[in-house]
Amino acid sequence: MDWLTLFEMQEQLDKRIQSEHNLTGNQFDERLLALLVELGELANETRCFKFWSTKGPSAQVTILEEYVDGVHFLLSLGLSLDYRKNEFVEGDYYLTATDAFLDVYNKTNVFAISRTEQSYDVLIGAYLALGATLGFTQEMIFKAYVAKNEANHVRQDNGY
Repeated sequence: MDWLTLFEMQEQLDKRIQSEHNLTGNQFDERLLALLVELGELANETRCFKFWSTKGPSAQVTILEEYVDGVHFLLSLGLSLDYRKNEFVEGDYYLTATDAFLDVYNKTNVFAISRTEQSYDVLIGAYLALGATLGFTQEMIFKAYVAKNEANHVRQDNGY
């Protein structure tokens, strides 16, 4: 996956939002909370934790769109700390989606506290492993990110 292209696209979107909304600072805490909210929305679409329900998961395209919402905030967090690279190592395979979500939450908390590049890399790796657990290839993620990034620019055009 061409991470540098994704970082560049996210940087353009972030700068646009920063400018159009007259923001100062890097909004690290807001971006972090947004990532956690998106992770919860993603889990909700998979329904992997809803042992009490017989209803199945949302369509795979819906789950992928929620997944790339998280990618947007992961990239944005990296940019806010000037972490940018073109390669991340996918984390270990998970037996269940629930295990994957819990691990990403845990690694997000470690990153929130330490804010180190190493903890960021580990978080990205865990998020990629979550994506693989959900059945997404890096090519699928890249294409979905590009489409969602374009949609986010249109949202800004329309006063989102």
